Amino acid sequence: MTNTDPYRPVDDTACQMARNLIENATFGALAVLRPDSAFPSVSRVALATDGQGHPVTLISTLADHTRALTTNPACALLIGEPGDKGDPLTHPRLTLHAIAQFVVRETEKHAALRARYVSLRPKAKLYADFTDFGFVTFTISDAVLNGGFGKAWCLAPTDIWPDQRTT
Repeated sequence: MTNTDPYRPVDDTACQMARNLIENATFGALAVLRPDSAFPSVSRVALATDGQGHPVTLISTLADHTRALTTNPACALLIGEPGDKGDPLTHPRLTLHAIAQFVVRETEKHAALRARYVSLRPKAKLYADFTDFGFVTFTISDAVLNGGFGKAWCLAPTDIWPDQRTT
């Protein structure tokens, strides 16, 4: 019988590629489930990382994706963009399956995220303190890394952030 599993065994190369994609992402595609529709929706969102290297975004309560996440926090983030040359499908990309959490203002976590986010995305200082904007973090359940044709891996959160392994 032929093995049709498209995923390679997880190795250091895959783990590092996933970390690099997250660390270098300035934006991503956020997929949400719309509460008023049977169809999912995808939006481009700005991204940065928290102090542990996890993705974080700053979004407005006026956005359709924010309303969707409030109703159902299950979502996916696609990060990694094609380069200037070659077939777009040969460039690495990472899909993170996650649960979104809104960060409460006036907390230490919010203050730390704001400081880091603005340091990484200085233009966000223009709107980071608007009352309709808030930070969203993501608890990752798993990830699918596509490193180009014939190079795919399923990753656990501990593959991406090994310092979070429990002993």
